[in-house]
Amino acid sequence: MTSDADGEAHDILRTDPVMAGLIDTHGPLTVQPADDEFRRLVVSIVNQQLSTASATAIRERLFDHLDEVTPAAVLDADPDALRETGLSGTKVDYLRNAATAFRERDLTRSGLADVDDGAVVDELTRIRGVGQWTAEMYLLFVLGREDVLPLGDLAIRRGLEDLYDCDSRDEMRAVAESWRPFRSYGTRYVWAHYES
Repeated sequence: MTSDADGEAHDILRTDPVMAGLIDTHGPLTVQPADDEFRRLVVSIVNQQLSTASATAIRERLFDHLDEVTPAAVLDADPDALRETGLSGTKVDYLRNAATAFRERDLTRSGLADVDDGAVVDELTRIRGVGQWTAEMYLLFVLGREDVLPLGDLAIRRGLEDLYDCDSRDEMRAVAESWRPFRSYGTRYVWAHYES
């Protein structure tokens, strides 16, 4: 079942012939907020600078070890045991920083509901280990924000290069202008193309 926003987003994206073809190929993709904000942030931190296969294997071992993926579980876990799941010492620190931030600030969907995207990025990047890319993944996958274009993501850049013959991030931003205010949907289609 699609929402009104989903329908409007697809109508706007279809004005771009390349996007229209991707919609026909991949069907209706949506932008939905995650059920568990902290767990999804952990996924983004684990995924940083890793191949999909490596990140998946580490994430599965980490989640099995933690049992519950909560700030308390991360902070209570032995750092050496977390490293044994395949995390680097640096990523263990990043996860602990994120857990501390979640305890100290309301970074949930309701806590950030009235905060614009730029301010959310600023808030999240205060956490050591959360950069622009991770903050944008949080906007898109945790908060379900509809107008995110994460050009820090290699798959997005490669997909846009392939689909639109873009050579620069400025050209990529220009291509995505016609998708506003639903660039997150366009992003999902570029990922779908890249991964297919």
